[in-house]
Amino acid sequence: MIKARHSHLHPLLKFCEWLLLMLAGALLIFAIWSVLPFTHATTGALLTFQAMQAIGVFIIPALLAACLWSKQPLQWLHLTGGALRNDLTLLSIGIMVTAVPLINCLVNWNRMISLPESMQGLEQLMQQMEEQAERLLQGFLTYGNGAWWVLLVNIVVLAVLPAIGEELTFRGVLQSFFRNRHVAVWVTAFVFSFIHFQFYGFIPRLLLGALLGYALAWSGRIGYSMIMHATNNALSVIVFYLGTYVWHISQDTIDAFGTGSTWWLTLICTPLMLTFLYLFYKRTRVGE
Repeated sequence: MIKARHSHLHPLLKFCEWLLLMLAGALLIFAIWSVLPFTHATTGALLTFQAMQAIGVFIIPALLAACLWSKQPLQWLHLTGGALRNDLTLLSIGIMVTAVPLINCLVNWNRMISLPESMQGLEQLMQQMEEQAERLLQGFLTYGNGAWWVLLVNIVVLAVLPAIGEELTFRGVLQSFFRNRHVAVWVTAFVFSFIHFQFYGFIPRLLLGALLGYALAWSGRIGYSMIMHATNNALSVIVFYLGTYVWHISQDTIDAFGTGSTWWLTLICTPLMLTFLYLFYKRTRVGE
């Protein structure tokens, strides 16, 4: 059992200690990965590596940091407090479902932003990184050619594990380094978006990160942030699966929901999303 220590450390020292834990986790994962007895370039192997990263680089370092800094690590990470409330859980899911058209609009708008001519080299590099990330994701989503068990694996690896790991890391650990709640939420959201290294989704991911941060700040429970995060990721996985193997429509068509000729979806869903968000906020204020 790791006993809590260093609770008196300056936040900057804690931050460095946490980064070292993440680096150690990354090195350990790469060491294990290098000796595993299978072909590393296959899609199945890369899915395995994705899961190992979520656990070894995000989940375990966050838990270890909490154990080092607090005698009540689960409470420090906002993981205690009994069962999550059903009404707030449903609102969390509803917020993310109704936000989809607006997110698509923001992504579409973000893609139209161009850097100055002096930064064309950087823009080309970011485009290449974006395309590489897109190819990797497409490989995961089409793996198994529509097999139902691959859909379940993708939901776990691409939605559930990242939601747990990234929320523990960003909202659980990083957001705790700042005393001012709004500064904490927005700085964490910026880092959360930046660390994905996808410029053409930076603004929608920044706003998503802020939403997840305020969900924790309002409720005091990181579980709702995890549910929102997992819902957002799972929707992408499920809709891609249905669109490709059931509805037989292109991914470009799916990504355009809420834009172009379907702008009315954004017009309808955005007020619903804001209503659910307001209800979430008001219901977390009860009893204060």
